[in-house]
Amino acid sequence: MQPPIFPVCAADPAVTAVLGAGPTRLWPFGEAPQGVALPYAVWRVITGAPENHLGDPPDIDSWTLQVDVYAATGSSATDVTEALRDAIEPHAHIVRWGDQDTDPATGNKHIGFDVSWYVSR
Repeated sequence: MQPPIFPVCAADPAVTAVLGAGPTRLWPFGEAPQGVALPYAVWRVITGAPENHLGDPPDIDSWTLQVDVYAATGSSATDVTEALRDAIEPHAHIVRWGDQDTDPATGNKHIGFDVSWYVSR
């Protein structure tokens, strides 16, 4: 019972060109391996809810996801973000472009964005 962000993105050739295949470096938040190669991305559920109906059980779940991209350079972070955007948008909506910053401890570049995803049951 999760939004299909990984299978959608891992099946996209532009995403695997920048995040690899076997494994594709896109993980649920907190599951990226220690010392993983750059670039990589993580995602997490910010909120979710069933679409309830008065007379019938829910037939769709809505999810809001946060996606965070980390890379060695700003241009690499942008390339990954654009590949993920292009893979996701046929299935869901980008609803917010977030932070673009540099991690003070690692020097890694970061771009964040949010996705609204509706998943039929």
